[in-house]
Amino acid sequence: MSLHVALQMDPIEDVSIDADSTFRIGLEAEARGHRLFQYTVDQLRYDEGRVIARGRPVSLRRVQGDHVTFGDWAEVDLEEFDVVWLRQDPPFDMAYVTSTHLLDRVHPRTLVVNDPFWVRNCPEKLMVLDFPDLTPPTMISRNPAAFRSFRARHGEIIVKPLYGNGGAGVFHLKPGDPNLSSLLETYAGINREPMIAQKYLPAVVKGDKRVILVDGEPVGAINRVPQEGEARSNMHVGGRAERVGLTEREREICARIGPVLREKGLIFTGIDVIDGWLTEINVTSPTGIQELERFDGINAAEAIWQAIERRVAAAQP
Repeated sequence: MSLHVALQMDPIEDVSIDADSTFRIGLEAEARGHRLFQYTVDQLRYDEGRVIARGRPVSLRRVQGDHVTFGDWAEVDLEEFDVVWLRQDPPFDMAYVTSTHLLDRVHPRTLVVNDPFWVRNCPEKLMVLDFPDLTPPTMISRNPAAFRSFRARHGEIIVKPLYGNGGAGVFHLKPGDPNLSSLLETYAGINREPMIAQKYLPAVVKGDKRVILVDGEPVGAINRVPQEGEARSNMHVGGRAERVGLTEREREICARIGPVLREKGLIFTGIDVIDGWLTEINVTSPTGIQELERFDGINAAEAIWQAIERRVAAAQP
C-alpha cells in the first residue's frame, strides 16, 4: 500500500530530528513507500467547497542540518490525499479549533489523524474529566474564591492554563503562598478562559510518566523527571527522559481509556500519569516516540502506520 500523505505541522525545517515525533512518523512513512507533502496551518483554507493547502512535497532523512529536501510549491485539494496528519503544536486556541473544522470537511473521505472532531472535543486537560476515579482531585473555574477553597481542601496545588502546552504557565502553589490571587488576576487579564487546578502529587519529583498509546493500545512509556527546583517535568522546559516500564495500575488506566480513544479515531495519543494518577490525555500533537525507541527499541511509528493502513484498507470499496 502506497499512500499520499499530507503533514499539517509547524515548519519541518525547524524541527529537532532527534526529538520530534512528526519527523519520526514522516521517516517511517517514507520507509513504507508513502509520499509526503508538508504545509503549515496558515496555508490551509476553505475555498468554494474545497479545502486547499499550499505547501511542498518533502523527502526526509536523519542528517543533522540537512534533514529535508523540498519539492516545488503547489496548491492541493486535501481530498486528493489518502491521509492528512493534524500535527501542529498547540496552543489550543480558536485558530487551532478552526483548522479542525476545515479538516472535518475532508474526513473521513481522506483519513485525518487524529480525527479532527474528537481532537476539538477532547482537549488534553478536559478529556480526563470522563474518568474522575483515575485522576487526582481537579477543579476548573475562573472564580478566585473557588481556587482558595480548593487549596484549603488539598493544601499544595498545581494551577495551569486549561488550553496551554509544554509546561507553559504551570504553577505549584503551597498552602501559605500569597501569590494565588495575583496569579489569577494576571490570567484573567490575559484571556477569558477558565483555569485548571489539581492536587499536587509529591511523587512528580520522581517523574511524570508519558505512556504512548496506538489505536487505544499501550506500546510503551518514558519517564520525564523535572530538574532540581523545578515543578514541571515537560521536556520543553528541561525535563529529563528516562527508561521505564508500565505498572499494573497504568495498564489498568490504559484498559479503561483505550477503547474510548479507539472509538473516537484518536490513533496516536500520549497519557500523562503521576504516581498512578491520570493527569492529561494528549491528543493534539503528543510526543515521546523517539525517546521510547532509543530506550526500548519500540518502533511506535511503525505501529501507528500499521493502524492507519488498516483503517485506509477497511474504508476502500
